[in-house]
Amino acid sequence: MILLTDDLRERLLANGRERGADHVPVVKFFNPLGEGVWLATELDGDGDTLFGLADLGDPELGSFSLEELTSIRLPFGMGIERDILFTGDFTLSTWAEAAREAGSVRAAERILYRAQRARGDGV
Repeated sequence: MILLTDDLRERLLANGRERGADHVPVVKFFNPLGEGVWLATELDGDGDTLFGLADLGDPELGSFSLEELTSIRLPFGMGIERDILFTGDFTLSTWAEAAREAGSVRAAERILYRAQRARGDGV
């Protein structure tokens, strides 16, 4: 799977030029066989360094490498994947707070979207 389409790359680069803003994540990467979720909001001009929320068992904000994500080889010939249905919907600070409180990005995702549906905000 191609982790970044041209459109996603452009959106991430545009966000990367606007440092300090509380962007909505553009893309979600995940390990289909276990732990590992990355929500990316920005891409540096180097084309490799992403910024966002990484969860490898403890959600934290920071930078991570697209090249490293692409190079991960999992059993059965699988690798890290992009969630093609991911829409973001919440700012990165909201995701980070929810993930820290819930213990993971995946748990935060369930909580945030359940609350959004309960309010009638869509999804």
